[in-house]
Amino acid sequence: MSQFSRHSAEDLAAFLAAVDGARPLRKPDRVCLEGPKPSPRPRQREIDEAAVLGELLHGAVAIDDWLDLGGADSFVRCGVPRSVLRDLRRGRWSIQDHIDLHGLNRQQAHAEVARFVAEARSAGRRCLRIVHGRGHGSPGREAILRQLVKAWLGRHRDVLAFCHAPPSDGGDGALWVLLKAGGQAQPLR
Repeated sequence: MSQFSRHSAEDLAAFLAAVDGARPLRKPDRVCLEGPKPSPRPRQREIDEAAVLGELLHGAVAIDDWLDLGGADSFVRCGVPRSVLRDLRRGRWSIQDHIDLHGLNRQQAHAEVARFVAEARSAGRRCLRIVHGRGHGSPGREAILRQLVKAWLGRHRDVLAFCHAPPSDGGDGALWVLLKAGGQAQPLR
């Protein structure tokens, strides 16, 4: 039994009268449901990152920052071969981006380093130069910012290794940093 046999002849005539003169839509006027979907916007991550930056800008100096003021000239993440650090020192990777922290205080520098590493990681850049200076403009001419940057980078999960740049690229006033490949950036702590 077909669908139309359940309807009366009057219903069929009314339908045909209602659609009389209708014409099919041209293809460009149709909605395409197979097209690519827009990328989702990570709103919660943006809110979280803004909260972390706000805390970094207005928070007090953490005790961990002062305890981590060791004089290590280089760093390689546990489980990463030492040859990675050796290759970084020898300039195996080309510097893909850099930032200069001169003139920034601790809070500003932390926020800038966090933003810089996250943007570099998102853009797929792996080898960075961070110019922190030698501390000549600091009270007591101490390189506090240099030590803090090393501590921050050493705790960042995306950082595989870092070392001082050669004298031609900033020497003790700059670090070469190697990030993990691919994936999403982790927040700087």
